[in-house]
Amino acid sequence: MIDKQIDLLQKQIQKLEAKDMDLEAWKSSTIVLLERIFGENNQRVKHIEAIKYDYSSWSLRDASGSMSQLDSCKKRGKEILEMCISELENFGLPQSVLKEQDSFNIIINALEEELTVSQYREIKKIITADMDNKEKKESLDDALKDYGADTEKNILMSILTNLHTRENI
Repeated sequence: MIDKQIDLLQKQIQKLEAKDMDLEAWKSSTIVLLERIFGENNQRVKHIEAIKYDYSSWSLRDASGSMSQLDSCKKRGKEILEMCISELENFGLPQSVLKEQDSFNIIINALEEELTVSQYREIKKIITADMDNKEKKESLDDALKDYGADTEKNILMSILTNLHTRENI
């Protein structure tokens, strides 16, 4: 898995070399990728967000610089992504990301264990539907009631027992 993540980060570095490179588009796709790998609200994303052209009058007057503003932005982006790759190669994913993924997998496994395939698909459809949380809760409540009296309890017990085994609450 880490190899795929490193591969995607290297592709983002390669995009920096494209002649028609759009800095804002690159930043957006890089942020999405970094959030997926390292989780939301991490420092790596903040560093990418901070990459900007400097439109101050001082920088615009200073034509003696050895590199253009875009080149400077590209260099900074490359250094951030190279550090991310180095971090993944040397340390793997951060523990917080691993715990988050593990907890998500525990919930998915509990649903898969306790529900039939069609029930699981129905729950997934409700969860991903474009409706507010109140509507989702009502739809989930109706669906789970239809699955039998012990279904909710069995799902919860499966989640709790697996959390306890993996995380030692």
